Formats: sequence, C-alpha cells, structure tokens
Amino acid sequence: MEQALLQKIFFQDLGRVAYQPAWDYQEALLRENLARKIAANDLPPAERPTFHNLLFCEHPHVYTLGKSGKPEHLLANNERLAQLEATFCKTNRGGDITYHGPGQIVGYPVLDLEKFFTDLGRYMRSLEEVIIQTIATYGLEGDRLEGATGVWIDARDPQKARKICAMGVRCSRWMTLHGWALNVNTNLAYFDAIVPCGIVDKGVTSMARELGYEPDIEEVKARLKTAFEKVFGGLLAVTDIPVPFRASENYAQA
Repeated sequence: MEQALLQKIFFQDLGRVAYQPAWDYQEALLRENLARKIAANDLPPAERPTFHNLLFCEHPHVYTLGKSGKPEHLLANNERLAQLEATFCKTNRGGDITYHGPGQIVGYPVLDLEKFFTDLGRYMRSLEEVIIQTIATYGLEGDRLEGATGVWIDARDPQKARKICAMGVRCSRWMTLHGWALNVNTNLAYFDAIVPCGIVDKGVTSMARELGYEPDIEEVKARLKTAFEKVFGGLLAVTDIPVPFRASENYAQA
C-alpha cells in the first residue's frame, strides 16, 4: 500500500445483530470521525485524526435495497416475508437488493480512505481481493465479473458464473460505510425471493456448497482478518470501545 505506516484498525465482532442497529452504529462511527476531520481541517488530509474500524456481524433474515436498486427486485410480498421470518430495509449503500442471514459473514469497514488512497474503485477492488484471498485458503478460486461488483466463482464462464460474496458501499468525505456479505453456510433458498443484486441471469453460491461441507465460521473470520490486514496494510486491534462512546446493548442483541 502507499501509506508509510501501518494503519491501526479497531476490530469488533458484533455477533448476531439486527440490520438497523448495525447500520446506526456505523453511522455513529462515521459522524465521530467526520467531526474529528472537520475540527482539524487546517491540517493536511493525511494528518487529520480519525479512527478506522472493521465490524463483523451476522444478521437475522433481512433483504436490503441499495439507493439505486429497484423495489420490484424484491419478489416477496408482506405475507411471504412473514413466512420467511424476514424483514425488508431500504439503505443508503450502493448496489441493488441482496439478502443477509445466518451463516453469512457481513463485514463493515468504516475507514478513512484519505489515510489509504482516495480512489473508490480501488477500494472496491481491494475489498474483493480480501475475499478472493480468504476463499483461496480453502482451495476456492474467486474472481471478478466484468461490469459487476463482488466475488464470483467461474466468472469466466457466463453459463456457470455464480456470486459467493455481494458488496455495496457508501463513501462520505472519503469515510466508508457498509461493505460485504460472504456466503459461508448460508441458506441459499432465501435468494429465491429476490433478483440478487438485480442480475437476472446469474446464480448465487456459498462456501459450503462449493466445498461440500460447512467450514467453521470462526476460522473463516480469522482468515478474513488476516487477508484484510494484508490487503489494506493495516494492523487490527481488538477492542470493545473503538471510539469514545460505547455501543448500546442492542448492538449485541441476538
């Protein structure tokens, strides 16, 4: 990476948490960091004090629609959502509709890109690289699909290409929100209720489906953290208080 020093990144595993509280927490982290940057506006961007955060979590069944997504890509009505014990949420990230649920590792980096590189396209490719390197340790070859975000299996074969990790982000004054959803041991039947990411001719998959067994999710998290440090040139620090305020009990609620 271009930065001279390793960036310290505060890491939290929030466990099982509803989508809205996790989103609220990210927004709180972003506001705190933007306030720090504005207060030090007379300093060069690379010298303005901010924290970097990486959050892992798992959501209960929820479908989320990005700001540029099409509502009709949700194929389930309210009755069907109730049967699935799923909720629906419009969000401010990029991208279309996706699913979050048990067996999935959702990663939310809240980074100040001015301390890394001010290139959103490069940031997305870097997130993809984290996933590609992680699943490679299990013998899975992930790749990018031209014209689409996320990580795919058999991306070079249009008839076989299937998404294993969806991505959607937001960036405000080079501070990032949202991130990735890696299907590890995910119940893929839940994707039948949407047009995943608005792509009608491609399927979805999971590590479990590709491997033929369910990998240990804590082991996958550990490998994700290693890849994240390598790709972003950062040093993860585990902490309960990544910024000067404590998350409420709701953030860790099952």
